[in-house]
Amino acid sequence: MGIVLNGGTIVTAADVYQADVRIEGERIAAIGCDIKQPGDQAIDVDGCFLFPGGIDPHTHFDLPMGDFSTSDDFESGTKAAVMGGTTTIIDFATQFKGETLKEGLMNWHRKAKDKCFADYGFHMAITDWNESIAQEMSELIHQDGVPSFKLYMAYKSILQVDDGALLQALRQAGEFGALVCVHCENGDIVYDLVHEHVAKGKTSPFYHPLSRPPVVEEEATSRVITLAQLAGAPLYIVHLTSSGALQAVNNARMKGQEVYAETCPQYLLLDDSYYSAEGFNGAKYVISPPLRPVQHQERLWSGLKAGVLDVVATDHCALNYIGQKDKGLNDFSKIPNGAAGVETRMGLLYTYGVSAGKLTLNEFIALTSTNAAKLFGLFPRKGTIAPGSDADLVVWDPRISTVIRADELHQQVDYTPFEGFKQSGQAIHVFLRGKQVVQGGQLRVDKPTGIYLSRKPFLKRKVG
Repeated sequence: MGIVLNGGTIVTAADVYQADVRIEGERIAAIGCDIKQPGDQAIDVDGCFLFPGGIDPHTHFDLPMGDFSTSDDFESGTKAAVMGGTTTIIDFATQFKGETLKEGLMNWHRKAKDKCFADYGFHMAITDWNESIAQEMSELIHQDGVPSFKLYMAYKSILQVDDGALLQALRQAGEFGALVCVHCENGDIVYDLVHEHVAKGKTSPFYHPLSRPPVVEEEATSRVITLAQLAGAPLYIVHLTSSGALQAVNNARMKGQEVYAETCPQYLLLDDSYYSAEGFNGAKYVISPPLRPVQHQERLWSGLKAGVLDVVATDHCALNYIGQKDKGLNDFSKIPNGAAGVETRMGLLYTYGVSAGKLTLNEFIALTSTNAAKLFGLFPRKGTIAPGSDADLVVWDPRISTVIRADELHQQVDYTPFEGFKQSGQAIHVFLRGKQVVQGGQLRVDKPTGIYLSRKPFLKRKVG
């Protein structure tokens, strides 16, 4: 007995066409007309799009931040994800100083096990580099299914690594079949600018973006691209925000260097004027890198259209305004950095990308699903609609119009940075490996059914 979705329009990164989809077990069994078999359940999706389940390759669930953790754990965060049409997330397991990579990975497995409403994988964030860590990379790639690693050029004395560690990690990744993801801000300059502002009594959220100007992102992006070139290794830039950093990526790609990059809805739709919000409300938008002046947005949209930016992720790092963000009430440098977005990503990009004429439907699917699947070792199991692929399907009704309200979302956080934004379309039905987890816009399952995804090693390819 299977399930047949009748009358929808299938959208992949390559095609848009009308056909029925038959699900059997966890996989897509057939695509076409008159494919219903005796005993199958038929669901009418006439007038709707059928999207492959969204893939968000940049989340931070249950991340320790000093004396507290992010407000979304794997249960609440993945519940929000599937409600918004995202059926796979890749979170950042973190090796804190003194830990082995294996210890860090096991810590995150314990956090996520039996709690995920979406399927999930892990990147491995490295904060403490040495020779034994370098040797561990191969084991994680080939035994644990973790073929991507993250290093930070920011957060001095906490997460930041030096150029030597970056170069060595890139070399190891290139040799073993991994993709290195890098947070690009010059942490030394940021450290100096933050202390300069605080020393002068400039402590409100307004000064957060001034302490992390676009040039510190541009410099770090250019520097790590040079290191990747020296290492002969592929590179993935996370949460790119500025025109200068985008130009650095484009220049490298035009020379044939294998550099990939993501941006996030907040950088496409919000700007640094939000830091001037009344009172302490600017703290809601304290993220790193910060929101940029509005002129950077059109460059980012152009980068998506041109294929210089490969993925739209979220950097979902949910922190409550009351009880967490307000720890920096008298000093912006103490405001924990992060904001939520895993539930609103698909809707925002559809509304302000596709409906606004900035992206085609095919580009939308590539940016929200297919490209991430290909880059992070999940394609064609995930990221497309094809016989044999996992039946991760989103029935998207473009006729529904809503307004984003924090109290109507499923994220476990007391605000959304997109409060009041209009949304065109909605995920009315969502299937995860053939199981309907969302029906009629409501969560259908009581218990998490997501599984851990062991991902394939990264394969180098020609770019430019």
